[in-house]
Amino acid sequence: MARVIPILPTGTTAKSALEFKVAPPLSLYIHVPWCVQKCPYCDFNSHAVAGEVPEAAYLAALVADLESALPHIWGRPVISIFFGGGTPSLLSAAGLDQLLMAVRARVPLQPEAEITLEANPGTLEAAKFADFRAAGINRMSLGIQSFNPAHLAALGRIHGRAEALAAARLAAQHFERFNLDLMYGLPGQTLADARADLDTALEFAPPHLSCYQLTLEPHTHFAAFPPELPDPDLCADMQDAIEARLAAAGFTHYETSAFARPGHACRHNLNYWQFGDYLGIGAGAHSKLTLHDRVLRQMRHKHPETYLKAVAAGQPVQEESTVAAAQLPFEFLMNALRLNGGFSPALFEARTGQSLSTLRPGLAAAAAEGLLHLTPDWIQPTDTGRRFLNRLLERFL
Repeated sequence: MARVIPILPTGTTAKSALEFKVAPPLSLYIHVPWCVQKCPYCDFNSHAVAGEVPEAAYLAALVADLESALPHIWGRPVISIFFGGGTPSLLSAAGLDQLLMAVRARVPLQPEAEITLEANPGTLEAAKFADFRAAGINRMSLGIQSFNPAHLAALGRIHGRAEALAAARLAAQHFERFNLDLMYGLPGQTLADARADLDTALEFAPPHLSCYQLTLEPHTHFAAFPPELPDPDLCADMQDAIEARLAAAGFTHYETSAFARPGHACRHNLNYWQFGDYLGIGAGAHSKLTLHDRVLRQMRHKHPETYLKAVAAGQPVQEESTVAAAQLPFEFLMNALRLNGGFSPALFEARTGQSLSTLRPGLAAAAAEGLLHLTPDWIQPTDTGRRFLNRLLERFL
């Protein structure tokens, strides 16, 4: 259990309409913006690296960025760290070890904190897994996407089937907690193909799987040059087959795209979905921080070179804003309704500083449509609400 830290005023004496007496759990997100090449479906802040990653300069900038944020999080324990990207596994294990030591020297990291590293099979050698584990990484998340060579080529991945198999095998060998990312609804993919990918993944006994349907996001290569994808009915069949197979294998479907064996849900992402706090450092990283009378959002400068210059100037944050009190309930729901298990009224009130009564009309309408299970003590999406999440969320706009 995370210890409860009271939130103290930050100098303002004016009475606010909101008052947060207890801080939510706090996570740390660290963004590494480089990758070997940009995948055609990717809309993340990632940049193909030209030559060597400027590791030393970037690690120093991350530490300076963290130090600049300390007044907002002083004294609060960090429950999880997540290295995302881009491809964080492009960094050396020695560099990650150095960075984690710097983090521990500046924030109270919980002894049992989950520390996740995202990695792509095409950027890993066998020795790196042991070195990452020795550096303090205790959870690996592998971007497998598919084990099928044709589908990997269609997705523009730099790894093939052999690299995917080897990476999954090594993750299972070195990490008690690891995740395999799979995608379905791929160009040319059949239902049998999707099942085969899942069966291959299960051979490595992963404690966690993330299964996403490929979507064509704006401002990506696929958006400009869309491939031919399976029709919606076939994609729905793939989703049904994945959910049924994983349920039979003992996985809990705890979030829209996430499946875990007991005790292995991703703690970092759970904190997001439960509308906890997170400090994001690194190029383009986002933060959500609860102060005593407001919720603050920040975004760091996105381009790596711009970010490095901004940190050197003592200004890593590009945008900062306070979330309007009227917007907090919807922002909470956008996250919490992704959880198949739902949420309690007490969690809503703690995270938003508002009474659940503000949602009563929308909750009643969604329950009448069969989108929510609604009791005095719990709010939970139905199977229909889970499948049609956007429709459910529209009831609260």
